[in-house]
Parts: sequence; structure tokens; C-alpha cells
Amino acid sequence: MMQQIEEAVNFLNSRGFGQPDIGIILGTGLGKILDSVEVEAEMSYNHIPYFPTATVEFHTGKLIYGALAGKKVVLMQGRFHVYEGYSLQDVTFPVRVMHNMGVSRLLVSNASGALNLNFRKGEIMLIDDHINLQGSSPLAFKGVEKLGERFVDMSRPYDTEMNNLIESIASEKNITLHKGVYAAVVGPQLETRAEYRYLKIIGADAIGMSTIPEVIVANHLGLPVSAISVLTDECDPDNLEPVNIQDILAMAAKAEPDMITIFTELIERL
Repeated sequence: MMQQIEEAVNFLNSRGFGQPDIGIILGTGLGKILDSVEVEAEMSYNHIPYFPTATVEFHTGKLIYGALAGKKVVLMQGRFHVYEGYSLQDVTFPVRVMHNMGVSRLLVSNASGALNLNFRKGEIMLIDDHINLQGSSPLAFKGVEKLGERFVDMSRPYDTEMNNLIESIASEKNITLHKGVYAAVVGPQLETRAEYRYLKIIGADAIGMSTIPEVIVANHLGLPVSAISVLTDECDPDNLEPVNIQDILAMAAKAEPDMITIFTELIERL
């Protein structure tokens, strides 16, 4: 894998990608932050060696390099998922590439469902901890020890310094920011009423189909990471209504400005 990572990085360097300070992974419906980026280079995933191709219709599938809030950043406009048929190593390959490009911090966003009934769709949640229900680990492969410590400590998977700063920014900007536990399942089907009850019992505040693999690999690389969930629907098993993807995208758009404000301010202060 190390050779593949180096080939991908060398290719991007030859196409105008410089050395970024911060990596950003944008989730479903969360691309407006690009309006604030001074783009210097961009490349479709299917042109980058060994990158998977984004197959979800509302994921654009581009790697973008430029300046944001006085820092050099590299952004994933669209991510990969296990439900697309990719392995967890495929899903997390871009994180390893960004780290090899020079990224020293990683910010992650996603769209998720609110299990905590005190949370409302259209709000955002800072991920404080997580529950991996995707059935495997992106570190479960032969030779992983060549890329980092096999038995990665996950007592604090999300960076305390950045999380504290995010909370301070939200308070200063009067942004409603919840804090909670994010659970990730395989998908792509949505959950049943019984599954939502189970997820609440085990302590999840929000549910999605991404993010945790990338966070595990960031910890494997010693890369500080913070993540924000945009809450796009309310998962009350006693009052469950069919999910409409267009409604999810609309809620993501509603909450996105708060996420952009927090990420931009955070990047400026780091």
C-alpha cells in the first residue's frame, strides 16, 4: 500500500497539488464551503492512481487543493462508503494520501440521523465518541504494522484541543452545537424501528454510514481529527416516517452554514 500512496501523492504533486496543512472530508450535501476556498488545483477521483470512484449520485467525487482562512487545505468533495462495494482500506486510502501530502490535522463532516430526541434536524452535533457497527476495521489487513501501530489506542479518538475550540467558536457565534456519540452502520438501507431502539439503548446520539473508518485511520497515523454531524432527520422509532432523500439534502443545506462557520473559524485559529 505504501507504494500506491506514494504514486498517488507524486501524481497529485505533478498536477499542482502542494503541501496542505489541513484535510477536510465533506459529507452528503455539504459542499458549499468550497465557495470560500481559493482553488489552486482539482482532480476527479477516477484520475488519481488507486483512488476509488464515488458512485453516490449526490457525491461529486473530486479532490481539491487551495487556500481557506489563511491555510492550505485539501478537500474531499464526496467520500467513499462500504455500501458502494468498497473495502474499508479503499474507503480510507485518501486519508493516508492526504497525510502523506503533509496534512497535520483532519476535519470530517457527515449527514446523519438524530437518535437523541433532544436534537432536531437542521442542527449539528460535535462527535465526542463513536460506536463502530460496520463489522470490521480499516486496520484489519496483513502488513498494517508497516504503516503504523497495529493496536491503536482509541480512548480519545477525537482531538480534545480542536473539539474544545469548536465548542468555544459555537458559543461565540451563537450556534446550537450538540455533543454526542455517533454510530456507523454499513447501509445503504435505513434503519428499522427496532434498530433505532437498539442504537439508542447502546448509547448512540446519531447514526450514519461513514466517518468512523476515516477517524480510525487518522488515529493510526497520529493525525488529530475532529468531526461534525449535520443532523438531517429525526429517528424516533415511535413516530417514524419514511425518509425522503430530498428532505435529507434540504436539511443538510439548512445546517451547512453553521458547519462552515465553525470549520472556517477553526482553521483560522489553528
